[in-house]
Amino acid sequence: MTIKAEYIWIDGTEPTAKLRSKTKILDGAVADVAGLPLWGFDGSSTNQAEGHSSDRVLKPVYSCPDPIRGGEHILVLCEVLNTDMTPHSTNTRAELVEVAERYAAQEPIFGIEQEYTFFKGHRPLGFPDGGFPAPQGGYYCGVGADEIHGRDIVEAHLDNCLAAGLGISGINAEVMPGQWEFQVGPLDPVTVADQLWIARWLLYRTAEDFQVSATLHPKPVKGDWNGAGAHTNFSTRAMREGYDAIITACESLGEGSKPLDHVKNYGAGVDERLTGLHETAPWDQYSYGVSDRGASVRIPWQVEKDGKGYIEDRRPNANVDPYVVTRLLVDTCCAALEKAGQV
Repeated sequence: MTIKAEYIWIDGTEPTAKLRSKTKILDGAVADVAGLPLWGFDGSSTNQAEGHSSDRVLKPVYSCPDPIRGGEHILVLCEVLNTDMTPHSTNTRAELVEVAERYAAQEPIFGIEQEYTFFKGHRPLGFPDGGFPAPQGGYYCGVGADEIHGRDIVEAHLDNCLAAGLGISGINAEVMPGQWEFQVGPLDPVTVADQLWIARWLLYRTAEDFQVSATLHPKPVKGDWNGAGAHTNFSTRAMREGYDAIITACESLGEGSKPLDHVKNYGAGVDERLTGLHETAPWDQYSYGVSDRGASVRIPWQVEKDGKGYIEDRRPNANVDPYVVTRLLVDTCCAALEKAGQV
C-alpha cells in the first residue's frame, strides 16, 4: 500500500512565518509519528539557511489523516532541525515542549480562537469593487447572502478539520465581511499549538480549491473595522478549582516587564490592532476585568459567578505563533501560581 504523506513545516519568513509542505511517498502505513522517517529540504529557499550550507531536517512530531486526499494518506507536522539534530533557530516548538514539561503537573490547557479573513484578489471577500460595504454590525454571527460571504469554504474547512481528528470546538462569522473564526481546544499547550498549525494549513489548502486566499493579517482593512486576533483562553488545574488562582494569573501578566514581553511576541503588527478601539486594550497598557472586552485579559462573567474557570488573553494577533503564546502564558502564570503555592 502506497501512502502519500504531506510533510508540513513552519519556515523562517519574517516578520510572520509561512507554512510550507511537500509530499513524501511511503511504502505502507506507519503505526505512529515516531515511526515516520526524517526528511530534508532546501533551507535557502525558506529563509532558514544560506545557499552554501542549505540542508535542513524535517522531524515528524504530529500526524493525522489527510482529509483532502482521503484514504490512508496523512498530514505530517514537522519540527525543523539543523543537520546536527539540534533545533533550528526558527523552531519555536522545542522551547514550548521544555516549558510545558516543566509545568505539566499544573495541567495547563488552552482554547485558541483563530480569526482570519478571506480575500478574492486584493479585496476582502464580500467587499464591493471600488467601494466599501455597510459598516460592521450585522456581519457577526450573521446569516444571509447580503451579509455572509465564504460560508461554503468555512463549512468545507470545518469538515476537513473534523475528518483530520482535530479538536475544533466551533466556528462563527466575525464582524467584517469575509472574516471568520474557528476555535481549537481545550487541549494541552503542545497539542493545541500543533493542531492550530495543521488547521491553518487546512484553511489555506481548502480555500485554494475555491480560488480564494485566507490571511491572518491583524488589520486586513484600515479604518473603522475590527482587526483579527487569536484570543487565547488559558487555565491550570488550580484556576479550574478556585478564583484566587484566576486573580494570581491575571496579576502575574501585569507585573514588571511582562506586558511588553508578551505583546512584542504576540504577532507582527500588534500595535495596528491593539489601539484601544474595536474591543481591544492599547498595546502598551495592561488591564484585566470581568466581562471586559476592552481589557487586555478578560475574566468571563461565568468564571466570576462560579468562582473558578479560565482567563482570556485578548492581545494575541491572528498571526501569532501558537507555540510562542502558549509558552509565554504557561511560563508566566504557572511560575506565579507555583510561587503563590496555588498548584
